[in-house]
Amino acid sequence: MVLKDFYKVLSEEETGDAKYNIRILVNANHDVFKGHFPGNPIMPGVCMIQIIKELTESITKSTLMIQTLTNVKFMALINPETNPELRLELDVTTTDDDLVKVKNTTYFNDTVALKLSNVYKKI
Repeated sequence: MVLKDFYKVLSEEETGDAKYNIRILVNANHDVFKGHFPGNPIMPGVCMIQIIKELTESITKSTLMIQTLTNVKFMALINPETNPELRLELDVTTTDDDLVKVKNTTYFNDTVALKLSNVYKKI
């Protein structure tokens, strides 16, 4: 975890062939939110991208490096004080050439907060 104590995994469920539902709890008191933004904490987009990478590394049991990001769409602001629990749906596919393709949708409650497709290279 790049940011110590930034979030914790509450549950991880494999829902189908290479599909996962993961619930996390974001630490609303983390120092990141003191600067982003004081009095109005908002989850930084780069932190969400890092969380997805770390969860994918856990699923694949591999160290990964981002190769490409496509279709990154931030649909709603995540305020960790009002919505600290997030649900991430991950569709993870590993190819023969050590690439890991991920499609992600992140929710708080029933609200879609992020949609992302990316490719990682195993290192």
